[in-house]
Amino acid sequence: MNITIITTGGTIAKTFDERDGMLHNEQPIVEQIVAGLRLPDLNVAYCHVLSKDSLEFTDDDRQLVLKNVRKMITGCDAVIVSHGTDTLEKTGELLCREIPQPTIPILLTGAMRPFEFRDTDATQNLTEALLACRLVAAGVYVVMHNRVLSFPGVVKDREALTFVKKK
Repeated sequence: MNITIITTGGTIAKTFDERDGMLHNEQPIVEQIVAGLRLPDLNVAYCHVLSKDSLEFTDDDRQLVLKNVRKMITGCDAVIVSHGTDTLEKTGELLCREIPQPTIPILLTGAMRPFEFRDTDATQNLTEALLACRLVAAGVYVVMHNRVLSFPGVVKDREALTFVKKK
């Protein structure tokens, strides 16, 4: 199976800078997570598009993600977009609207806590997204916290710190 992972930054990729005591998006971290997994029959390609907190995303940034997803869907079996959770739903809705009948699964995932934190959900969410690539039909989804939710109508539940379908 051939999968492309598009990275955009977000909490999953934040690293702690001891000099200023802040968390920053400086480099993709997803490759490091995947390298620690056993994936014997999976070919993973990476497309590093952005390195931003999703709260800083502009409409142009979302268009850049859309452009890269469109470019990648012709050459692989699934696309995963590693994305910040604060505005993931906006990007998911855009992908759903602009690619109304995708031919492969397009999955968005991220983390509520950075990968380098001890209590991170990054590895779980990325692993779930990798598995979902094999199991779900073509469409646009968010995959996090043992859930696979299809767009449209996915929202972040800020109280429960996960994603849910809009009621």
